[in-house]
Amino acid sequence: MEGTITSAEIRIARSTLELALKAGAQKARVTLDKSRMDMVNTLNGEVDKVTHCLDLCLTLNVFVDGRYGSFSTNRVVEGGMEPFVQKALQTAGTMAPDPCRGLPERSRTARDATRGRELETCDEAAYTAMTPERRMAIALQASIFEEQNGRPNPGGRKSPKYRYISEEAEYSDTVEDSLIIDSEGLECRHTETSFDYAVEVTVEDTRGTKFSAFWWDASPTLAGLRWEDCCHIALARAVAQIHPKGIPGGKYNMVIDSEVASKVVSPLLRALSAYAIQQNNSFLADTQGKKVFPEGMTILDRPRSKGEPGAKMFDSEGVATVNSPVIDHGVVCGYFVNTYMSRKMGIPPTKEEALRPAVAPWPRAGLSRDDLMEMCGEGILVTDFNGGNSNSSTGDFSFGVEGFLFRDGKIVCPVREMLVTGNFLTLWDGFIAAADDARVCMSKLIPTLAFSNVDFSA
Repeated sequence: MEGTITSAEIRIARSTLELALKAGAQKARVTLDKSRMDMVNTLNGEVDKVTHCLDLCLTLNVFVDGRYGSFSTNRVVEGGMEPFVQKALQTAGTMAPDPCRGLPERSRTARDATRGRELETCDEAAYTAMTPERRMAIALQASIFEEQNGRPNPGGRKSPKYRYISEEAEYSDTVEDSLIIDSEGLECRHTETSFDYAVEVTVEDTRGTKFSAFWWDASPTLAGLRWEDCCHIALARAVAQIHPKGIPGGKYNMVIDSEVASKVVSPLLRALSAYAIQQNNSFLADTQGKKVFPEGMTILDRPRSKGEPGAKMFDSEGVATVNSPVIDHGVVCGYFVNTYMSRKMGIPPTKEEALRPAVAPWPRAGLSRDDLMEMCGEGILVTDFNGGNSNSSTGDFSFGVEGFLFRDGKIVCPVREMLVTGNFLTLWDGFIAAADDARVCMSKLIPTLAFSNVDFSA
């Protein structure tokens, strides 16, 4: 399949490893990454740009006389890698010794990822059959610009009148192929295809105020891509923002839409990194094995979920992944510790990061966003974050938000230009519930989340 690593390129990777060892490296690792992407951009229902990208990169990690270096090249040529290897070792020899550097123990590395197709994330048939004409057809068929342009209240909608101003969209399909080999006998591979469609829609209300919204979908298989509805969903999200109202600041229940809920989960995962802890830059230091979060809060890592985008059987070191809890009913299960940080901190290695984190539904499966709003009664539904920052050492945060005021579980009006502030530990102390609506196409499986007593200011 075009865009995947060829047998000749595998030979080059193996010979590069051999050259490094012959040149004086005691240990070495070679990573070969290859990708191909084809994209069709449309503007207002017409093809605007067509893009084709092919990338190949070889990375050599060498461990020589207690020193370490990492070097990359895009020039991957059979019989032509020796100058690259020689220069890499010469440069590594100028580095300061670091006894903590090394390869992971062979027992920890992946031995069951030899073909690259084990997780069923490669739709070879659909990708091979894809043509430029088919890509353009999908991109144009997804557009609704012609049917919407200049038609106020299309379909008799009960929303304020608006004009469909613009529609910027892109369809793309990609194949990514990765191979890792090292001097300890590791050889593992991962191949994944991705079919994506994304669109941003802008509408204008009767006052001339413009509102924009974005929607997208992605899947490892073409059959799993739901491109037909993206423009309609983006339009509905844009129209829903018309005529926002100002509301007073204060403490409100907060429901965060699944589309943006990772904003309050990703900082927890970063804080569990051994690197952040070693640098005194984590508000979750010294929490391993402790119940820091509420009973209903569980985060799982699901890197081996078959057929899901982002699923992978090994990390960048070649260490085997495993489905495991990160936080279990409020208890911090452990940190993300790679080989280097393990030796530097004197703690057991685990894995580099959560590759497919998922917040488990609570208090029961099947809950929707509407269920969470009904559970809260009154509050603010956050549908977007726009700016702000967080402090990884203390957990304090301040984010600009927009969304909707709701009462009795029903949306009352859109709100904009509000600020939500607090601390992540305090925020999660007020955790109410997690819905069961995480989108599989996202890298993090974070559903709609609900919290109590959150500080908002206008």
